[in-house]
Order: sequence, then C-alpha cells, then structure tokens
Amino acid sequence: MTDNEIQLKAIAALTALRSGADSEFVSNLLGEVVPSEFVVPVGAGVEETGLAVLRQVSHPLNALVNGFILAFDVVATALDGAGLDTDTEELLQALALSLAAEDTD
Repeated sequence: MTDNEIQLKAIAALTALRSGADSEFVSNLLGEVVPSEFVVPVGAGVEETGLAVLRQVSHPLNALVNGFILAFDVVATALDGAGLDTDTEELLQALALSLAAEDTD
C-alpha cells in the first residue's frame, strides 16, 4: 500500500467516525494499513526479527499519522478561517488541560 493510499485510509476513518460509523468499522479500516505478514531473514535471531517487523510496521503507521496530521491541518485551517470566537490553538490547549487533569485523577 502506498503512502497516499494509507493517508486516504486515515481521512476515510475520520470521515466515517464523524458520520456515525461504529468504532469497529473504523478500527478495521485503520487495521488495513498494518501488514498481515512480515518478511524476516532466514535464521534471524530475536533482535533481528524484532527489528525487521518494527521496520515493516513503522512505515505504514508513519504514513497513517501523516494522514491524520494532514486532515487535521485542513480542518483546523477551515475552522480558524470561519470567524468563530475560539481558534484551533485554544481548543487544543483546552483538550490538553482536560487530558492532563484526567491523568491526575
């Protein structure tokens, strides 16, 4: 799967979630980017096997995160241009404070 296809999966997952799709559907959609099989060198030891799998998982997950970041940036830019009383930075700060407060409970 190409980086572009993976980024499209991220956008599709966000769109599905916002349109009311159940979390299992969204989870399955995102799960499609993770390889179901891994290539490991013959005779590889534990460390080499782990690194091979990590390399093969990290690339699609990186592309997925980039897709989420791209989608967020587009939505945040639209929100900031909408002339509302609050901007994206304020929303993110409020979310961070809320999460930090949950962490101390």
